[in-house]
Amino acid sequence: MLELIKQRRSIRRYTAEPVEESAVGALLEAAMAAPSANNRRPWEFVVVTEAPLRQALAGIHRWSYMCAQAPVVLAVLADPDADPDHWVEDAAAATQNLLLAATAQGLGSVWVAVHPRPEREAAVRRILQVPDRLRVLCLVAVGHPAETRPARRNPYEVAKVHGERYGRPWVQS
Repeated sequence: MLELIKQRRSIRRYTAEPVEESAVGALLEAAMAAPSANNRRPWEFVVVTEAPLRQALAGIHRWSYMCAQAPVVLAVLADPDADPDHWVEDAAAATQNLLLAATAQGLGSVWVAVHPRPEREAAVRRILQVPDRLRVLCLVAVGHPAETRPARRNPYEVAKVHGERYGRPWVQS
């Protein structure tokens, strides 16, 4: 599992090869296996495969351009009424599971931030006809990678780990 986590990289270029529906289903299953505060599971998803919609999503901000090329874009939504205090964390955990599942299937993916920018959320809401009761956390572009990125060698940063109190080094025995 640790090797899979290190292999996951943000992929922004995709081939024209379609993503199988079964693969998308597996991504959604992984997303919905995420931890959720009090098991409220506030998440909902919109699977976007139509080119005009993906093109529209690509225009919501300067870092969403890859949505036009990716054969699938998943919009990660959440119902804040289900858990007003934890909907962001729950939807983020679901998104991370989705990203890891994409890597496990040999797919490329990238998290495209929407929340907390109201103008981005309004754009996604308008394009995908998301009801007002739901919030938009992010978009995830998914496809077969047209670029390769090396696995992270050693992302562990000793200086960011403290023992017992902040400022004291934590040392593994």
